[in-house]
Amino acid sequence: MSSILEKFNKQKEFLICIDSDGCAIDTMDIKHIKCFGPCMITEWNLEEWRKSILDSWNEVNLYTLTRGINRFKGLAVALTEINDKYIKIEGLDEFLKWTDETLELSNESLEEELKKTNNTCIRKALEWSRAVNKSIDLLSEEEKSPFEGVKEAIIEAKKIADIAIVSSANEKAVLDEWSNNGLLESVDIVLTQNIGPKAYCISKLIEKGYNRRNVLMVGDALGDLKAAESNEVLYYPIMVKKEKESWNRFTIEALKKFVDNSYIGEYQEKVINEFKSNLSK
Repeated sequence: MSSILEKFNKQKEFLICIDSDGCAIDTMDIKHIKCFGPCMITEWNLEEWRKSILDSWNEVNLYTLTRGINRFKGLAVALTEINDKYIKIEGLDEFLKWTDETLELSNESLEEELKKTNNTCIRKALEWSRAVNKSIDLLSEEEKSPFEGVKEAIIEAKKIADIAIVSSANEKAVLDEWSNNGLLESVDIVLTQNIGPKAYCISKLIEKGYNRRNVLMVGDALGDLKAAESNEVLYYPIMVKKEKESWNRFTIEALKKFVDNSYIGEYQEKVINEFKSNLSK
């Protein structure tokens, strides 16, 4: 277990896990539109098909049920489509195999794989991911702000629950964004891609002694819901293009239901159905 998890101790009976990009911080769209997609175009020299490839990238990563998938899983989908439609991607099969089999979808894991294989696609995927991180660092602070209502929601939540960031994003970016926006002071632990997948992070937090009915995952993507379901904990959705309303409802309505144990059942089913419907439009 990582040292950050070893040092963490349960303080309250309730635990609220919050995703970062596209959930608490309004960075998901801008990171994909300005960084992830364009860096892929550059790395694989795809300028000839730029618009259609970027449209497809944004559809997969932002506006459908695959929203929020890990960057390397998203890259695997994109490169497979590019290989089928536009140009052959050298070494693709080995990269796809890595995304399917690795225990950790991170730069560090990819670096280890590159040492073993020296595969062209794996090398380019690593270069792409590093370029994405540099590109994200260059975004202005104004481009990395929380959604309206987030700070108030987390302050309220902190009164009754331990607060964990559970994100598949880059650790430095998450720490910078939450710190710069004055949100980190309300957070008890930060778990990002270097610790492991969201489902793993939630499972390790539960081991600290929380009742599963007292654990809530707040997210904006199907992966967040699946991470909650695999741990048999509760889920509250932040809906795409309705983030302000979602956070206000969390503070005014959902938080109270969570604490008095009336969240599970009919209310949770209702908000999850709304969430899925919103991503399926």
